Amino acid sequence: MRSQLKSRSRLVLTGVAVLASATLLAGCTGSNDDAENIVDQGTTTEENAATGDTVTIGFSGPAADHGWLGAINSGALAAADSFPDVDLQVAEGTNDVNAQIAAVETFINNKVDAIVLLPSDGAALTEVATKAMEAGIPVINVDREFSSPFAARSTVLGDNYGMGVSAGTYICGQLSGQSDAVVAEIAGIDSLPLTQDRSAGFADALDDCGLKVGPRVAADFTVQGGESVTSQLLSANPKIDAIWNHDDDQGIGVLAAITAAGRDEFFMVGGAGSRNAMEAIQAGDTPLQATVIYPSTQAADGIALARLIAQGKTAGDLITPSVPNRIVLDAPVVTKDNVADFIDLSFES
Repeated sequence: MRSQLKSRSRLVLTGVAVLASATLLAGCTGSNDDAENIVDQGTTTEENAATGDTVTIGFSGPAADHGWLGAINSGALAAADSFPDVDLQVAEGTNDVNAQIAAVETFINNKVDAIVLLPSDGAALTEVATKAMEAGIPVINVDREFSSPFAARSTVLGDNYGMGVSAGTYICGQLSGQSDAVVAEIAGIDSLPLTQDRSAGFADALDDCGLKVGPRVAADFTVQGGESVTSQLLSANPKIDAIWNHDDDQGIGVLAAITAAGRDEFFMVGGAGSRNAMEAIQAGDTPLQATVIYPSTQAADGIALARLIAQGKTAGDLITPSVPNRIVLDAPVVTKDNVADFIDLSFES
């Protein structure tokens, strides 16, 4: 993380862009000196990377009972270790809402400088997060949103709807001109908003190219669940052209069911970006042809933002002298052509 921060450079306008922007700013402010002052607001990337005053950051996340969540937690620890001016206090991971509320209360009592929180339940943790904010402790909300804008200084999210759009767009490209193609969907937990968002994006993208979601089942983000529902899906549908599986952890079970059924007439797209999925894409010996990233680096990004905010710094690559209050990360498609660019950021299922 530290090396990535060091390697990033500030926005530099060149050539015609310099002339155009200088003219525009001069017209608005009356002098090029004023324009220069606007560009020089905030802290630079170099200033942000430099060691500053030590800040104490509290981190709490759910139990790491899922490969992606394990990567979230280890990423937060690695990010903190990369900064010599960060003292990280880590609460034990838990899916017990009351235990996580108690952990945040402890952070407040300890007067930490910032809190990074991936709530087990965003709505349930909203009140205590708001309490921290009111105590003057900035809270960085990760992945699962609070139900009030007053509960967080900044929020880092993956793009669930965008995942569905990316998966659907890729499948549209592979099935171009096949208006009768059968596209199946293996979702996660249907009661979760993230699953609903992924499915909505997927349906919208398919609709845009004249396709629609055909047979659809929902698992539970586990290997066993993925294998069970996929077996049922394959038994009920003798013809399938493409499958989108929302989650690479449950995808281990999905692929096991496909192998057991001896089916290979379709291709599959995964979701999240696990190492085993990317290795399968590299090998090219399964129906898994691509996966859509849902970044497991969100908590690491949260630690980096918490450090900037607690030290009174800004996002160095932006002209606006601030740290954004909402960041939605990209959902790129990983294929055999670009897997080498992403595999180092993958997680173990």
